[in-house]
Order: sequence, then C-alpha cells, then structure tokens
Amino acid sequence: MPPAALEAFSAVLDAAGIIDGTAPEAGRYLHDWTGDYLGTALAVLRPRSVEEVQALVRICAEHRVPIVPQGGNTGLVAGATAGGPPSVVVVSLERLNRIREIDAANFTLRADAGAVLQTLKDAAESEDMLFPLALGAQGSCQIGGNVATNAGGINVLRYGMMRDLVLGLEAVMPDGSLWEGMTGLRKDNRGYDLKQLLIGSEGSLSIVTGVEVKLFPRPANLETAYLGVSSFADAMALSGMARSVCSDLLTAFEVIGSECIAFAALSNPETRVPLEGEWPVHVLMELGCSSAIDGRALLEALLGEAFEAGLLGDGTIAQSRAHARAFWAIREDLVEGQAKRGRHVRTDLSVRLSDVARMIEAARSYVLSSWPGWEPIAYGHAGDGNIHFNVMPPLALSTGEIREQGRDLLDGLYGIVRGFGGSFSAEHGVGRSRRAVYWQWLTPEQQKAVSAIKAVFDPLGIMNPGCLVVSD
Repeated sequence: MPPAALEAFSAVLDAAGIIDGTAPEAGRYLHDWTGDYLGTALAVLRPRSVEEVQALVRICAEHRVPIVPQGGNTGLVAGATAGGPPSVVVVSLERLNRIREIDAANFTLRADAGAVLQTLKDAAESEDMLFPLALGAQGSCQIGGNVATNAGGINVLRYGMMRDLVLGLEAVMPDGSLWEGMTGLRKDNRGYDLKQLLIGSEGSLSIVTGVEVKLFPRPANLETAYLGVSSFADAMALSGMARSVCSDLLTAFEVIGSECIAFAALSNPETRVPLEGEWPVHVLMELGCSSAIDGRALLEALLGEAFEAGLLGDGTIAQSRAHARAFWAIREDLVEGQAKRGRHVRTDLSVRLSDVARMIEAARSYVLSSWPGWEPIAYGHAGDGNIHFNVMPPLALSTGEIREQGRDLLDGLYGIVRGFGGSFSAEHGVGRSRRAVYWQWLTPEQQKAVSAIKAVFDPLGIMNPGCLVVSD
C-alpha cells in the first residue's frame, strides 16, 4: 500500500478503525463463513459514518487501491474474500450500524448498511410490524450485504427477494460521491431505477451505506406444520395445493430430504423429527394471517384434503411458537451439520416449480451413477423453485481431492440444471467462486452489457475486483 494512502486512512479513522492485514485480529475478515476460502488484505478499514466511507473511497481512488466491501461476511460464494497477494483493503461496515428511522404510518424503516438483519427484524416487531427477510444467518448478516447479494431466504414465496423489499438506497460511488435515493415512495416511475442495478451487484459498483425497506403488518397468527411425504413429486403437488387453498397466506414451503436429518443431528444431538415412521421427504410449511382469519382451520382443511388425495403420509401442527421453533431448528441445524462434516459440494439451484422434482431425481441419479461414494442431499425453498442440492464426499478423500473432484461433479450438476432452463444461483449470488460459470452462461450481448455497466460505474476498476465481473 502506498505510504501516503495509509497516512490518509489514519487521518480519517480512529485507532480502532484500521487493522493491519497481517494482524491476528484481521483473520475473521479474511475468510468466508464456510472456511473454504481464505483471503488477504493490506488492511481492514472500519468506518463509523457515511462521511468516513466517502473519504476512504476517495483515498482509494486517488491511490488506485482496490476495495472489497464487507458486511457480516456470511456469504457462500467468496464475494467478500479476495485471494492472491495482498493488494486490497477490506472496508467493513460493521460500525455503521444504526437504525435511522421507523415510520409506522408509511410502513418503512431506514437503517445503516451495517445494521444486523435481526436488529431490523426486532425493531420492526417492537412497532408491531414485520420485516420478512429471514435467513439462517440473520443474527450476524448485515442489511447492506443482504442488498448487495439480493438475499432470499424462507419467505420469498410470499414477500419476494431482497430487491422486492427495498424502497430506497444510499450508496458511496467509486469516486467517493454519495448517491442518495431514499424517498419512501412506493411508486416512482421517473426513468431508470438505478437502485435495482446496485441490488445484487455484490459490491462491484458501489458501497451501500443506507437502506430503506418495506415493512408489513405483523401476522397475529402463525401456523406451522411438519409433514412427511413419499417423494419430492408429492411434495411439489402438495405445494401447488397449498398455494391454491391458502393463497398469499402461505409464507414458507420447505422440503428436506430424509438424508439431511443425520446432519441436523450432527449439529444438535437432541434433534427429534416430529413424524411417525420413516418418510423420504419432509416438508416444513407455514402460513401467517391476521386474527380475523382462522389459520389453524385453514391449515387443517388443507392437510385433510392432501391426505385424501394421497399426498400426505404423516404430519404435526405446532401447538406453540416454541414448538414451531423446534421444527425450524431442524432446517437450520442441517446446514450447520454439513459445515461440521467438512468441505463438500454446495449448490444453490433454481428451476421452474414444475421441474423441481425431476431436477432433484436427475441430479441424484447423476451423482449415484457417476460419483460412487459421494452422498447427495437435497433440501431448500421448494415453494419458490430453489433447491440446495449438496454432495458430501467420501471421508477418505483429502481436501485437494475433494476440491478437484468437486469441480467436475459441480460442472455435471450445472449441466443438469441448465438443461432444465434453470439457474446455478437462486439466492447466494455469484461472488468469486461462481464467476467463471456466470460468464460462460452469458450470451456475448449480455457480457457486453455487464462490462459496460461496470465501466460506467467503476472506470478505475477498484470496486471488489475479481468478484462477479470477469473483465476486471
């Protein structure tokens, strides 16, 4: 790093705001949540205000120092982890973390980008409102990172992705100028909607510093069911029936292959599945409604219809919030259990609802026939077509062998999902780990458009180099 740049950073930040990239305390900023990716940095910069972010970006632009913006560092595609020789600075937003305003009359909330998602959810609930974005990492991920990655989660079925929840943004551009776009308007048709370019751009176009989101009435009644069915095809037929019967009251519809339960138990040995007998596929379903609607009666009617149709084998409806949380803990613990098991192949696949079951079976057949000893597991947000089809390697394989074989295995899975007209990234983004496949799947015209957008916003190429865009 140019000494002049370091001196300039020191003039902007307090002593706690700069961490040398080789210091032990920098370690948590230099690896991703999975532990699969280890990065490097000249320094970690921790601004406390939007003005400090602007000043840091101006210094980086002047001295051509690349920037890796970082939120809660909970991503799964190495979007905030720069590898190679130390040449970048990580700009962590963790100290820029205020809830700026809750506007109950307009059902909006404004927050600094570094505010933790759970903090937003709690703030909304304190006003008897709901911010519906819900992720396993919500206790540590930050709202700015949710915007930068266009986060999904379990409630997309009813409320949409992060881009559907954002009303406005504030962002520091690569020259240090501030783009302000928080008006609170739900309808504003004045030309290009520039915030939509920044949502999902993974820090490659700007540093998001402020977010304005939509709030919703908090459901008075939440009804949660844990169900056992015979196949993914039956699960998807049940999903369609649930949408017809419950309409927009249905907030979540998750599927869990029975093979996943062992990983939930690996994370939590107290795991207990609330079903009688063994069922190949488990379903977690939730609906939310006001006190004027009898959600329990609606859910019971749906399950009765599903049983009569032969789609449902067994099931339990939660009798309390604590009971429902125990259901959801199974879904969350299975992810933690995979991480405990070690390095494995992760996917974030998306196909049309009508193709979910066929895609899972095709992927399973491929792994079992072509990769003996590897264990396929399938779970995810089936109600919106998003399946995490992961594959666990044989225990005897070394890390290098897992990495090498895993690349080939992953190529095969991507080929299957592409054959269904699907996507390799439903909600996790592109980052660095999926940048090559992202670029390969783009048409020449799409590549040209992406490169042009990057060049206009970031002509110096200093914003998150190596992430998302190949041409930098």
